[in-house]
Amino acid sequence: MNFMVIVAYIAGVLLIYGLGKMLLVPLRTIFNLMVNAVIGGGVLLVINFIGSFWGFRLGVNPITALVVGLLGVPGVLLLIGLRLLFP
Repeated sequence: MNFMVIVAYIAGVLLIYGLGKMLLVPLRTIFNLMVNAVIGGGVLLVINFIGSFWGFRLGVNPITALVVGLLGVPGVLLLIGLRLLFP
């Protein structure tokens, strides 16, 4: 085989590897975001269960689940504060 063909194959393999690595990072970020949203939705359901004894409920939708999933406890406090501020 010609030396240039071997170099072209190596460059092609490295290019495919680099593109795969670049695409894998956003997929991992999206996966982490979805996991956090599911956890946030679970936390909102627990808050709604506990709050139902006092007549307090928060909406469970993708936006509120992402807020709780991304921000954690401050996100929960933010949603509770907004719910109390805007009944």
